[in-house]
Order: sequence, then structure tokens, then C-alpha cells
Amino acid sequence: MEKKDIEHLAELARIDITDKEAVGLAEDMTNILVYISEIEKITGSTEVEKKVGPLHNVFREDENPHEGGKYSKDLLELAPDRSGDYLHVKKILGGKK
Repeated sequence: MEKKDIEHLAELARIDITDKEAVGLAEDMTNILVYISEIEKITGSTEVEKKVGPLHNVFREDENPHEGGKYSKDLLELAPDRSGDYLHVKKILGGKK
């Protein structure tokens, strides 16, 4: 793994790292990937058929536990920034331009 890959991952995770940390993390990640490839050689094929027990629905029945909008007003009053029934939130998607 290269330094630029680590810097890209750090940017995606919104983590500030120094050049020295990026180089160190690149070396660590390379060592981890080498170790994993060694484990794959030892364990052999992963094409083994997996056996699964009987399937059953683990979800509750779909029902309304309370009337719609019952708590909306109370929750909206707690919001730090809003317009009517809409909350203003910080934009988190999109890259640097």
C-alpha cells in the first residue's frame, strides 16, 4: 500500500495525518496485507459449502406503536437550526474542489 492510498483513506475518513504518519501507516498496512495472504495460504480454499440452519423471520410484526407525528413537535423544538418542519444539517457529502 502506498502513501497516497493512506492519504486518500484519511481524507475519506476526515482524519488529519502527517506525512510521517502516512508513511508509517502505509508500511503497517502492507505488513498486515502480507500476513493475511499468508493466512489464506494456510487455511486453503474458502469455496467450502456453508451449512445454514432453518430460516425464520426475526422481525416483529409491522404495527404502529403510537400515532404518527405524536413526538414530532417535541423533537423539532430540540433542533439547534431548522425551518418549519425541516432541520438544517452540515453538508457531509462531496469532495474538495
